[in-house]
Amino acid sequence: MAKLLLLNGPNLNLLGQREPDIYGATTLADIETACQALASAQGHELDCAQSNSESDLIQKIHDARTAGVAYVVINPAGFTHSSVALRDALLATGIPFIEVHLSNIHKREAFRQHSYFSDIAEGVICGFGALGYELALRAVFQKLGHSDARTSQT
Repeated sequence: MAKLLLLNGPNLNLLGQREPDIYGATTLADIETACQALASAQGHELDCAQSNSESDLIQKIHDARTAGVAYVVINPAGFTHSSVALRDALLATGIPFIEVHLSNIHKREAFRQHSYFSDIAEGVICGFGALGYELALRAVFQKLGHSDARTSQT
């Protein structure tokens, strides 16, 4: 069993209400519940956190190192394009991570097409809505060596 961490950045607490034409109708609670069920079915523990505060997210990453977290799945949201400090926290801990975005950031405004995380991430998943979180977890299971990563529990 591995400890995993799912982090979500600013404004993602408004999923389901915020710009559903871009971000979909699925709530963050729905995403977290589905991800926890998928992780549990694979024998893993998944902790979920969302914050609108950069410092809270940085602290969660720091705490993950000492808690023995094996992998992080992160949607940095608006911090994707601005947070060198969050990038540095991920580098400092050395915990591998997958970057997730609900929308395809490469089809959006020019400022959204740059990520401070993509070049240091194990992988990037974008444009698949809430499904992107499941895809990221399945990639984590593969990286952790689980052969049953294709079995759907969501």
